[in-house]
Amino acid sequence: MDQQTEVKECISDTVKFNGVDTTLTLTLAGKLQWQDGQRHRCLTVEKEVLGFSTVGSKLFVKTVVEMSEGVCCVGGGNVGPTRKTFVFEPLSEESLQLWSQKLGQYIDSLGRPKKLLIFVNPFGGRKSASKIFLSDVKPLLDDANILYTMQETKHQLHAKEIANKMDLSMYDGIVCVSGDGILVEVVNGLLEREDWQSAIKMPLGVVPAGTGNGMSKSLLDLVGYPCTALYAVLAVIRGHKRSLDVATILQGKTRFYSVLMLAWGLVADIDIESEKYRWMGSARMDFYALQRILHLRTYNGNVYFVPAPGFEAFGDKLTGQIVECAGGVCTRGPNQEETINIQQHGYRQSNINLQNLNWRKIEGPFISVWLHNVPWGSEDTMAAPDAKFADGYLDLIIMKTCSKLPLLALMTEMNNGNHVKSPHVLYLKVKAFILEPGSQTADPSKEGIIDSDGEVLARGKGTYKCDQKSLMTYGKLQITVDQGLATLFTPI
Repeated sequence: MDQQTEVKECISDTVKFNGVDTTLTLTLAGKLQWQDGQRHRCLTVEKEVLGFSTVGSKLFVKTVVEMSEGVCCVGGGNVGPTRKTFVFEPLSEESLQLWSQKLGQYIDSLGRPKKLLIFVNPFGGRKSASKIFLSDVKPLLDDANILYTMQETKHQLHAKEIANKMDLSMYDGIVCVSGDGILVEVVNGLLEREDWQSAIKMPLGVVPAGTGNGMSKSLLDLVGYPCTALYAVLAVIRGHKRSLDVATILQGKTRFYSVLMLAWGLVADIDIESEKYRWMGSARMDFYALQRILHLRTYNGNVYFVPAPGFEAFGDKLTGQIVECAGGVCTRGPNQEETINIQQHGYRQSNINLQNLNWRKIEGPFISVWLHNVPWGSEDTMAAPDAKFADGYLDLIIMKTCSKLPLLALMTEMNNGNHVKSPHVLYLKVKAFILEPGSQTADPSKEGIIDSDGEVLARGKGTYKCDQKSLMTYGKLQITVDQGLATLFTPI
């Protein structure tokens, strides 16, 4: 209470700025104001001030400001945010200490993180994460007086292993300088802890340094910011948070927690098989998408889903077959032998009761089945324009049939989300989902790939690198979504 009272008090005193006396004021609304000759200057502490330090008799205020001819807080002609330090010299030691106290208390009242664990993935994307950390992340955190431990990931699942065992009380957040893969590892590591209920509340940040960067793009695009490391780091420093839905993918005794997407069919094939052209850089996706469309595959299979309100007309109502769930085991139909079991450690099961829900079915063949948790799948693919971070639903995008020329045109619309308006696309929201993947229609000896958050969950017969071990088998799996389970650092 005393600190809150202190923070509400403004401070105003004479200081020197560029060698000239001026009145510097910290207002009740968190504005730093002063005169620079004939020019009025102001800084919004919450948005623009990163931190401060005192050296000798001077107060150094570290900021990120929109610059227009060197003037902050003036609209028009802005060239983007720029790091800038403003130097003030109070006229007495007492005044300097008071400024340090009041400014520190105000910044503390904003709830910003003070110590972070930062994962840097040196292998992802263009292998630029280490450089991005040094050039874009570290300087901003230093300016903000945020302590951090930087950990480069050494191998796949390294971040998951650390998140699963680390002492969370040492940190106010975890930041992933990578693509989406390290974020997914961290979420899985936190949810497999014995103390998962408190662990998953740890705020998570992501700085784009990978191939896809779908989560960063979704967060920053929400407020019209470009998907850059600078804006992503500012979101972490400012400490704003939002909830994030987490999907649980179950198969037998195996589970995987997803925060971005699941794909089967065309999208998964492009995402995973294009790895053979990684030398082409980002162009590999477009190049391989063209190859896959020209030699289009369709897949047998079925999907079952519980529609969100307003989407009950999609699919066919199940008759004679119902999905029953009891004791963490889901079966379809009275004679269904296969079951989906929920593993009994860490995060045990979804809080969703799947019994007696309005399950509906869509039969194949399919060109593509795509589930999305956030709007953007990558920086240039708005997969699910209506997706929300914490609405408790997944957006389902299904394509059953489409000839090659319309499909080519449709794929070019993915950069703005207009592909979901195509008559060839079914776009709806679901609360729960079951996938029964089958073989390719043209060659029953070959199957497909199931991809979640950029990682292969399952490889069927005859697929790319099918000899490699994957987390799940190419068979039936179930997906449920828990509303707002995780927490993200967000620009707003």
